[in-house]
Amino acid sequence: MSQTFDTIVLGGGIGGYSAAIRASQLGRTVAIVEQDKLGGTCLHRGCIPSKALLRSAELFAVMKESERFGIETDSVRVDYKKVSTRKQAIVEQLYQGVQYLMKKNKITVFHGKGRIIGPSIFSPRSGTVSVEQEDGEILSLVPDKLIIATGSRPRSLPGLETDGITVLNSDEALRMEQLPESAIIIGGGVIGVEWASLLNDFGVQVTIVEFAQRLLPAEDEEVSRELERLLKKRGVTIRTGAAVQTDSVVRESGSIRLTVKRREELEELTAQVALVCVGRQANIEDIGLHATDVKVEAGFIKVNTNMQTAESHIYAVGDCIGGLQLAHAAAHEGIAAAEHGSGQTPHHTEAHQVPRCVYSRPEIASIGFTEGQAKDQGRKVKTAKLSFQGLGKAQVLGETDGFVKVVADEESGDILGVHMIGAHVTDYISEAALAQLLQATPWEVGQTIHPHPTLSELLGEAMLAVDGKSINF
Repeated sequence: MSQTFDTIVLGGGIGGYSAAIRASQLGRTVAIVEQDKLGGTCLHRGCIPSKALLRSAELFAVMKESERFGIETDSVRVDYKKVSTRKQAIVEQLYQGVQYLMKKNKITVFHGKGRIIGPSIFSPRSGTVSVEQEDGEILSLVPDKLIIATGSRPRSLPGLETDGITVLNSDEALRMEQLPESAIIIGGGVIGVEWASLLNDFGVQVTIVEFAQRLLPAEDEEVSRELERLLKKRGVTIRTGAAVQTDSVVRESGSIRLTVKRREELEELTAQVALVCVGRQANIEDIGLHATDVKVEAGFIKVNTNMQTAESHIYAVGDCIGGLQLAHAAAHEGIAAAEHGSGQTPHHTEAHQVPRCVYSRPEIASIGFTEGQAKDQGRKVKTAKLSFQGLGKAQVLGETDGFVKVVADEESGDILGVHMIGAHVTDYISEAALAQLLQATPWEVGQTIHPHPTLSELLGEAMLAVDGKSINF
């Protein structure tokens, strides 16, 4: 049995369903093939559930310090079962919303394992999707355009394979029924830092082991140093420039023991669990790429600026093409692929124009180039860095840690990067993103009236400070 659609999307995560919706808006007949639940990693195993846990952890941390706000409490404790129940309720509500969007946009959803097949009786070119449904029936879906959006999964570390008990990845950590007393987090990137912050706020003894010389090596160095300082202040043990000796791993009942090598010195670490956060790998095995001319490089599907693979009618978006591997980037890529596949001219975004967010406490938000990257490009830069310590709203909130840093080109005056660490900075990084999109100068952003008192005032002041024109700092 075969059916024909203008656009078929293989994978129903945020990149896939965004592509499907946009294609439908452009008048295409659209189908999505998804073997699990619509919403993908972001909704079910990533952005949403982890941020729900982070919110509960943040609230618990604030409540423990409520006396400094003039509020006295007899006792505050965590009921992790209720925390998890709330997390899942949020996921389920948003999942229903995604399902509604499919119906609203008249998108046909096929549940089952999808595989791409080569030229056949159904089509003279590759791209037909064979769907193995739950009841065993095989469907053949023939597209005019195919968009691959199969996402990614946590990368494993050889010698430290997860078992879901003492060694976990981020997916398995989200399914924990109770908090451990202690945890070793392998990896100090975005996922590792968020879990470290979350667990520490819940009272777990946390150690981060990062192979690079600093946490969040992709972020501005001053931001990394500030985050490390603040995490250490909260009691998190941090070992950077450290390599796990995988042959030293000993799993015992209720604990794990391992050795790390740092500056030629060995250190033994013990905890109840180890959480492996060493990146993500594309879900591209067993989807039929061998039946196509689609190219794979370094484990990811290769695409051009229009999201096209080596076969022009086959597109790929989201985590399976590598790059930033961010949900909002995947959504933008999905929309671009749908538009190009529908004969439109999509808006192209360079990687440095995509906002990056880390939802630790404090939060980190950035866009553009770091000061180091700009200098490596041979640019002459001018910078400004202002602390939240001097901001009224930060004092009111009791959240004065962190700063806003602006990097600009000395010759053109263009904004090259904005890097922020502090409370709720992810809520207004979009202003900096818009400034970069419109090629605004710091002076122009500084002329924007920022309401008082707000945290965003510091962004406006930092823009003015680049040219020595800040009013309140």
